[in-house]
Amino acid sequence: MPQSHEYDVLIIGSGAAGLTVALNLPEHLNVCVVSKADISSGATLWAQGGIAAVLDDNDSLENHIQDTLSAGGGLCHEDAVRFTVEHGKESINWLIESGVDFTRDEHAQYHLTREGGHSHRRIIHAADATGHAVSTTLASQAQSRTNITLISGRVAVDLITNRKLSLPGNRCVGAYVLNVEDNHVELVRARFTVIATGGASKAYRYTTNPDGASGDGIAMAWRAGCRVSNMEFNQFHPTCLYHPHAKSFLITEAVRGEGGVLKLPDGSRFMDRFDKRGELAPRDIVARAIDHEMKRLGADHLYLDISHKPADFIKHHFPTIYEKCLEFGIDITTQPIPVVPAAHYTCGGIVSDERARTDINQLYVVGEAAFTGLHGANRMASNSLLECLVYGRAAAEDIARREAHIPPPPPVPDWDESQVRDSDEDVVISHNWDELRHFMWDYVGIVRTTKRLQRAKHRVDLLSREIGEFYSNYRVTNDLLELRNLVTVSDLIICSALQRKESRGLHYTLDYPGLLNEPRDTLLVPTTYRTLSP
Repeated sequence: MPQSHEYDVLIIGSGAAGLTVALNLPEHLNVCVVSKADISSGATLWAQGGIAAVLDDNDSLENHIQDTLSAGGGLCHEDAVRFTVEHGKESINWLIESGVDFTRDEHAQYHLTREGGHSHRRIIHAADATGHAVSTTLASQAQSRTNITLISGRVAVDLITNRKLSLPGNRCVGAYVLNVEDNHVELVRARFTVIATGGASKAYRYTTNPDGASGDGIAMAWRAGCRVSNMEFNQFHPTCLYHPHAKSFLITEAVRGEGGVLKLPDGSRFMDRFDKRGELAPRDIVARAIDHEMKRLGADHLYLDISHKPADFIKHHFPTIYEKCLEFGIDITTQPIPVVPAAHYTCGGIVSDERARTDINQLYVVGEAAFTGLHGANRMASNSLLECLVYGRAAAEDIARREAHIPPPPPVPDWDESQVRDSDEDVVISHNWDELRHFMWDYVGIVRTTKRLQRAKHRVDLLSREIGEFYSNYRVTNDLLELRNLVTVSDLIICSALQRKESRGLHYTLDYPGLLNEPRDTLLVPTTYRTLSP
């Protein structure tokens, strides 16, 4: 028999965003957190750099706000930026109280580093493995809470709404979730549902993200009737380790913040030719500069060099990077690091408000899957984990405020598998997966043209029809669900990019190299769109 569960709050995703919501909810609420793999397996675990917040007397909230607005290319929503920055310190204090062991300096003060786009040192970190420290600490805290159920090995299939049940109103009442162990779909009903599924960087051939970053939450919310915005702004991290066996290993921006320099194969520097801030220019500028030089020279990669710093300094500040590179025969205390840009962060997402609410009642979104207006056309370094914390706490506060007035979810039918069969054509999934990620990289990458985008649109339309037919006839699997979602978010990315007739932030097109006079968000609206509830 199909499994059926009911909770007060269902949280889809177990990174910093999802766990922050769970841990800030009242303990009388019955909470379920589902994750694809281990509870600590999401993108948070791999975040190296740190969390941006105003913690130094020489810094100010206004400085952080202005730096974020500047990096965002005119598209940041100032109210969202101000809200996030003003709640930064209290969010960091909550992490410290939760047990996150941030790095301290020789005076026992928290060490703050600086990254691209920041005018001050304001990045608090745990060496070069901040995400690991945050993720494991929050997971441990969640495991100790009797009201929180953590379930791994689950992949969300689709959200359940009143509209899908042919009931009045515009409410989310849970989700269908695939158990990857027995490959059966379970029903999870909930009074509140929170999407915390991360971004969609697996749409690209090269990415710094873990395998689960397939845009699941964005795709599900779009199918359910939520608006999405600014999906064309995909941040490519300038420096991913280039090595055939170094899958998705990021070289944190803090390496450049602490004096690392980018070099061509002949050992010469080049960033000063592209921006007066050199290596500390915002990521979009650095990534385009590297991409330009690689194409000009026909090079597979360039280099990031911090070997001029003392060896003890490098090993102390970047122990994870030092050890990982050493595994591949690269001693970063004496050698430059081979690097290449890679898809890193989805700046757009599901439209949400200051309380993390979406267009559907009782459905929230937190973290990389959300569009809050914070990042604009280019996310500034280390603002992402801050956004997870601030909006995660805001979502929990809003749920706590409203929960007494929200009734239990209505009856929902179990998932029907009677009309489908097991697939004997899984090669279709693997082939389409490879095709999608290749043409997204080639046609919708760091530098775009209208012709490339139109080619990508033609191909994604064909894939969408093929995958839709496959989904209708065969029993769902993890690979099929992820491919279905990646095709959806890729289509959203392409359509958004085609609408933007300018080059702004992370969206750079050779056909429209200039800026339009009036910055505007790209808003995509499903036909089932309804307005935000009061």
